[in-house]
Amino acid sequence: MTFSEENYLKSIYHLTAASETEVSTNAIAEIMETKASSVTDMLKKLAEKDLVNYKKYQGVSLTENGKLAAKMIVRKHRLWEVFLVEKLNFSWDEVHDIAEQLEHIKSEQLINRLDDFLGNPTEDPHGDPIPDANGRIIKIEKYLLSELEENQTGVCVGVKDTSSEFLKYLDKQGIALGSKIELLSKESFDLSVKIKVNGTELSISNKIASNLFVKLV
Repeated sequence: MTFSEENYLKSIYHLTAASETEVSTNAIAEIMETKASSVTDMLKKLAEKDLVNYKKYQGVSLTENGKLAAKMIVRKHRLWEVFLVEKLNFSWDEVHDIAEQLEHIKSEQLINRLDDFLGNPTEDPHGDPIPDANGRIIKIEKYLLSELEENQTGVCVGVKDTSSEFLKYLDKQGIALGSKIELLSKESFDLSVKIKVNGTELSISNKIASNLFVKLV
């Protein structure tokens, strides 16, 4: 596959994972920042390779071959993110763009050795699951912080927004993967919440709370 084909597969994978339904060419065009006509041309190529199910004016979905291929691209991306953070001391807001380049490396042997070298991690630095060599994913039960009730406590296990701006904001607030977060109170007016993070109290907006995943403890 070309780099472009891999990028399309990964984008369709993320879109279908978010909605669990077929996705439109317009949705793909938006995430790929291109014209719908260009998307249509690519979908035809991917369909010929049995990577997507595509019919004109209908939604698009990945075939079983397409799902596995997409998971392998995601696997490489997230393993490289772990490597960059744990071994090269990049911060979690710096690694996405670099991993976007590294994910196109073809060597399966290299990726499997990288996986073993890192201790076979199941999550990347943002808390997203890493598929294993067979495409299996270990899922954990998690909730958005905004969904918690008062006096419930969770451990931060991921972020919904992986933008550099949001991750830098979390760094300033001392919130990271593994942080223990207790929801102290919720404001009925704007749904902002007061929380205690590792012993420190602070107030955050509903938007922030709606982008933090936690596992109840």
